[in-house]
Amino acid sequence: MHAGGDRRFATPGAVSPPTVTFSFWASMADLWRLVMRSGAKGLRWRLPVSLAMVFVGKLAGVTAPVMLGDAINTLSPAAGSAVGIGADFVALALAFAGLRLISSCAPYVRDAIFTTVSQSTMAKAAVETFAHALALSLDFHQSKQTGMLARIIDRGARSTDFLIRSVVFNLGPTAVELVMALVVMVLRLDWRFAATTFVTIVIYTVVTFKITDWRLSHRRELNEADSRSAGLSVDAMMNYETVKTFGSETRTVTKYDAAMGDYVVASVKANTSLSLLNGVQAVILTIGLALMTVLAGLEVMQGRMRIGDVTVAILLLTGIYQPLNMLGFNYREIRQAFIDMEQMVSLAALKPDIVDAPDAQDLPPSAVHGADVAFEGVTYQHDARSTGLREVSFHAPPGTTTAIVGPSGAGKTTAVRLALRLIDPQAGRVTLDGMDLRQVSQASLRRAVALVPQDVALFNDTVYANIGFARPDATPEEVRKAAEDAELGAFIDGLPNGMSTMVGERGLKLSGGERQRVGIARALLANPRVLILDEATSALDGRTEEAIQATLRKVRAGRTTLVVAHRLSTIVDADQIVVLRRGKIVERGTHSELLEKAGEYAALWRRQTREH
Repeated sequence: MHAGGDRRFATPGAVSPPTVTFSFWASMADLWRLVMRSGAKGLRWRLPVSLAMVFVGKLAGVTAPVMLGDAINTLSPAAGSAVGIGADFVALALAFAGLRLISSCAPYVRDAIFTTVSQSTMAKAAVETFAHALALSLDFHQSKQTGMLARIIDRGARSTDFLIRSVVFNLGPTAVELVMALVVMVLRLDWRFAATTFVTIVIYTVVTFKITDWRLSHRRELNEADSRSAGLSVDAMMNYETVKTFGSETRTVTKYDAAMGDYVVASVKANTSLSLLNGVQAVILTIGLALMTVLAGLEVMQGRMRIGDVTVAILLLTGIYQPLNMLGFNYREIRQAFIDMEQMVSLAALKPDIVDAPDAQDLPPSAVHGADVAFEGVTYQHDARSTGLREVSFHAPPGTTTAIVGPSGAGKTTAVRLALRLIDPQAGRVTLDGMDLRQVSQASLRRAVALVPQDVALFNDTVYANIGFARPDATPEEVRKAAEDAELGAFIDGLPNGMSTMVGERGLKLSGGERQRVGIARALLANPRVLILDEATSALDGRTEEAIQATLRKVRAGRTTLVVAHRLSTIVDADQIVVLRRGKIVERGTHSELLEKAGEYAALWRRQTREH
């Protein structure tokens, strides 16, 4: 979709939607390109045949009244013998019926042919927007409600189907039909009929556009209220456990009720203004039809027209009125569809913060076990926050374990995101086997690095699917082996459906420790060069944690491991420990070396052992 504007950041990482300016023709050109890349089966013949059916239907619709008028004129006593009159009347009446049949059936044939294209285009728009949303920055997704984002994609994709049908198959053909009808009126009747029709349509169109433009603010309010209510409901459902545990059902329902109240008010405004528009349109069209009928009657009384010509005039006008009524509807809906598309266009206009460089390369095969990871003078500042990291440098040789510790807000999570290239440093660089991560393709980086987060997110799918998500091509034996390594074997054997057991929305049917073990199994199945453990055993009980730690010690062999730890007892065997405070490294060394220094790490150790 066409959109103008840019994305400006007050501070690095901030999400600011661009200003969107619509141009009708540019937007339709973008829509045309979307149709052409929709991949619809038979696109090259379906499109021209559908357009041809539209033209044939409109031509038949304009010609049919002329046939009926001629048929009525043959019934005049002065037209000839009864036999000749009957034959001519029957022939013309059959021609009228045939043309009416073609005019009525052409849209059905067109829809049958073109539905494949319109549905494929709608699906393409949804897939492209969905893919673009997934490519956007971490900050963007942390600031968006999931329900609202899903509604943006859904409404925007559906609007493309409506725009194709309305603009290509209604607005354009209606203009063609109007020109045809005016030509017939001038040639067959009188220029005054064409002038009356033209003036009526101009007044109708101008009034329709003016009132519809006035109604746009009401539609925007309705969409915003709809998005707010949808976002609140989905957000509450996804965080059901939090709502329940804090006894916030009433408060949550009250907020939802207020949002639905806003929706009702906006809906009433939108529908009331729509009724006003429909009433004004009806008055204009009725006046135009009355003028045409009176004019035709006067022409017959003065002998300049026959009775059949009156029928031609009335049928031509009512034939124009039918799509003209749809013109008003389609204009309203097209403008509303553009409003629906505004958010999708804004979304498509956002640029991902993390993209592959034009000369990005895949990581070469590693000649050693693990990978060489280095932070070289890395600085990263969050928006509206103090510095996340300041000139941080450390080196994790292949096959070693580096632990990152420090108080909350020290920058540990920022370091993890930099190592995964979810964000890029604003100064310095992060390297993997000597390659700056900004010069490495994201696909190969994701294959080389695996994360076990503190809060493991699971899909509403089976245990097998959640573990196998790391490697879709893994065999059942490999998935089972990863589960065994994560101490999940006995748990899975005790499930009613084993590996096929559903874990529920976000894995809520599992305990926190079970979810974390599934996350560990998923990371192990990926067989990465670099394993990142972000508080990976924080939700486990002491016995399970000991078993997992033993497993992690085994799986760390042969790969480089970065461990973010709050519980220092889990990293005493690390090859090096980096201590962060306020975004800077204040200490580094092994566990015993840091204890001997009696500094920051030793103070943290004493505090935790005393609490234990």
